[in-house]
Amino acid sequence: MHRILPALILGAALLIAGCTTVDDASPPATPPPLEGAAAENATGFAGYYPSEPFEVTPSAPQYALPLDPENITNWEKVVAALDLGEEEQALLKEHGFVVAAYPFGPESQIVRPYRTLGEHDVPLFLSSDTLYHLYHLQFDDTLCQIEKDTLSADLLTLDTALLNASEETYRQSSGEAKEAARLNMGYYAVAVALLDPSDFTVPAEVRDEVEDELALIEGQAGLAPSPLFSYTEDYTQYRPRGHYTKSEELERYFQAMMWHGRMPFLLNATHEVGEEEARIQTAAAAQTAALLVADPDLKAHWDRVYGVTAFYAGYADDLGPAEYIAAMERLFGGAKQSLAPDEVEALRQDLLTLAPPSIYSGTGYQIVGSPEEARAVLNATMGFRFMGQRFVPDSYFFSELVYPYTGEFTGTGAPFTMIDEERSIPTGLDLMALLGSDRGRALLDEGGDSAYMNYDTVYGRLEADLAARNETEWHQTLYWAWLDSLRPLLVEFGEGYPTFMQTPAWQEKELTTSLVSWTELRHDTLLYAKQSYTLDCAFIYPEKPEIPGYVEPVPEAYRRLAALNTMTADGLFDLGVLDPAAAQRLSALGEVIDRFTALSVKELEGVPLTADDHAFIRDAAGTLDGLVLGLEEQTTLVADVHSNPYHGIVLEEGVGDIALIVVACPTSDGEATLCAGPVLSYYEFTHPLDDRLTDEAWAEMLRDNPPPRPWWTAGYAAVA
Repeated sequence: MHRILPALILGAALLIAGCTTVDDASPPATPPPLEGAAAENATGFAGYYPSEPFEVTPSAPQYALPLDPENITNWEKVVAALDLGEEEQALLKEHGFVVAAYPFGPESQIVRPYRTLGEHDVPLFLSSDTLYHLYHLQFDDTLCQIEKDTLSADLLTLDTALLNASEETYRQSSGEAKEAARLNMGYYAVAVALLDPSDFTVPAEVRDEVEDELALIEGQAGLAPSPLFSYTEDYTQYRPRGHYTKSEELERYFQAMMWHGRMPFLLNATHEVGEEEARIQTAAAAQTAALLVADPDLKAHWDRVYGVTAFYAGYADDLGPAEYIAAMERLFGGAKQSLAPDEVEALRQDLLTLAPPSIYSGTGYQIVGSPEEARAVLNATMGFRFMGQRFVPDSYFFSELVYPYTGEFTGTGAPFTMIDEERSIPTGLDLMALLGSDRGRALLDEGGDSAYMNYDTVYGRLEADLAARNETEWHQTLYWAWLDSLRPLLVEFGEGYPTFMQTPAWQEKELTTSLVSWTELRHDTLLYAKQSYTLDCAFIYPEKPEIPGYVEPVPEAYRRLAALNTMTADGLFDLGVLDPAAAQRLSALGEVIDRFTALSVKELEGVPLTADDHAFIRDAAGTLDGLVLGLEEQTTLVADVHSNPYHGIVLEEGVGDIALIVVACPTSDGEATLCAGPVLSYYEFTHPLDDRLTDEAWAEMLRDNPPPRPWWTAGYAAVA
C-alpha cells in the first residue's frame, strides 16, 4: 500500500540537516554531532520503509574443516569444469569456499554466469552479491530516467526564471542590493549556460566573470579562485562521471547541479572573501529565497528537484532556502527581496546561530595545523547553497578520520591510508567497521590503518553517534536504508549457520560484498552526496539435469533489501516520477528477493528444499534475466569518494569484472556439494585528482593496467 507523501515544502521539517540552533553564535572548535545535531528529528521518508522483522533459528547441517574431497559428492567434476588449480583447491579445503577467477573469459554481467554454469552442469550458488547488484541497477536506472525526464527541465525553468528576476532586481536596486542582484545574475547565468548553451546570451553586466567560470568548469581546472565568488573551488569535481556520461543532456545536468550543490553564498568573511563580499553574498541568497516565496510555481519546481533527490540521497548538509525564509520571518515578519544593510547584518547573525555543516567539501581550500583550525575552516564554509549536496554518513566519517583529527602515525610500515606520516586518505574499511564489521576493524588494525594517535578516540565518537540512531533514522532516505541493508552481512555468523559461513574468511567475503554494494551506492549518488576532503598539512533454455543448488542464507539482509525495494517503489510512485516499466521491474525484483529469503530460512533451519525450490535455483538465469531487460547490465564502475588536494589525489572505489565463488554447501547426510556462482570484485586505490575516473576510463584501466586488489582479500580469494 502506498503511503501519503509528506508535503514537499520549503520548511525545516524536510530540510533536516543544519537546522538546529545552538547557544553560541561563534563557530565551535569541537566536532559537530552527527548530521548537524538534527539526528533526533531525522524521520524523513522512513514511513515508506516496511518494518517487518522475523526470527530464524539457524540449525543448518554441518561438516568438518578442512574439507575431505572424499566427502564432497562432486569434487572432481566441479574442479575439472571450473579449472580450479592447486591454490584454489587449497583455499576451498581450508575455508569451505574460495573465490576464483571466472574460467570462461572476462565477464561484466552478473546474470549470464548462472546460465553458463548451468550449461556445464555445475550446481548454482545464488549469492547475495546478485541481489544487491540488481537493486543497484534499478536504483541507478530510475534516478537516471527521472533526471532526464523531469528534473533537468525543472532545473532549467528555475534557473531561467531566477536569472530574469535577478536582472529585474539589478535594474531597480542600488548599492550592495544591486551588487547582490548582479552576483545572482552571474550565478544563474552560469547554470543556464551549462544546461542550455545553444540559445543563451550571457547578460553583458556579468559576461566576463561567467565566461571565466564556464572555462574553469569545462576545463576541470583543479583548484582555482572562483571569478564570481573569489574563494577557491575544486573544478575537477565538474567532470561528468557515473551514469552522467551516457548523454550530453545528462552531462549538462551534472555540471549545473554540481554548481548548485557546491557553490555557497558565504555568511562570514574569510581569508579569501572580504566583509563586504560576505554581506553581498548573504543579501543575494536572501533575494533568491524571497523570489521562491513570491512565486509558488517556482517553489514547486524547487520542491520537486530537492524532494526527489532527497528521497534518493538525503538532505543538504548546508543552509538553503528554508533556513533563510524562516530567519526572515523571525526577523522581519516575512521574506524580503530587498534588505537594508542593517537587515543583512541581522540576518547573518540570526543564521549563524544554526548548526554549521558537518562535512568539509573543499570550499576555500587551505592548509591547517590542528583540529581546531580545521573545524574553523569547516565552519567558515557556512552559508546558502541553492541545492546543497547531501549529508551522507560515510562522507562525514571520512572527513573526521583523516588529518588533522587523527593525529600522528604511531605504527610501523606504510599503511594504505598514510602519506607523509599523516592519515591523508580514509578507507572503505573505516565505514564497514563502523557499520558493525568486527573483521573490518581487525583488518584496520592488522594493516596499520588505525595506528594514529587519535584514531581510536575519533572512531569511538563516531561509533557512539551511529549507535544512537534509531530504526526510523536508519530508514529516512534510500541512501540510509541501503547502508542499513548491508549491516546483516557484516556480523559474525555463529553456531547453526553453514560451516563455511562460520570462518573469518567468510566475514572477509561478506565484507567485500558490502564494499562493492557501497561503491555502487556512491557511484549512483555521486552528484548529490557531499564528498569529503582532507585538509593539509524471458528466454527458453534447454532442460537441465536434476542437480542441487544453494542460496546464500542471509535472510535478514534479504528482508532489509526487500524493504528498501518497497520503499523505492512506493516513494517514487507518490512523488509522481515512477516509470511503469521501472515499477514492473521493482515489483519483480521484490518477488525474487522474497524467494531468496524463504529459501535461505529453509536452509538455515534444516528444512529440505522442495523440487520447486530446486527448480527455482537451477533456473536462476531465466528468472534474473527478466529483471535486467532494458537495463545496461554491467558490473564495472568506479566512484571517487574522498579528495586530498594537498597531495593531488582522490580515493577511488571500483567494481571490476565478475569472479566466481565455489562453496561446499552442506547436505542433510553430513556431506557437502560444491556449488558455484558469480560474485563481484572490489578495488580501492588512489588516483590523480585532475583525472577523476569515469566508468569508461576505469574499464580501460581494468583491461590494460588494473590496480591490485586489497591485500586482505588474499586470505580467501585466488584472483590476480
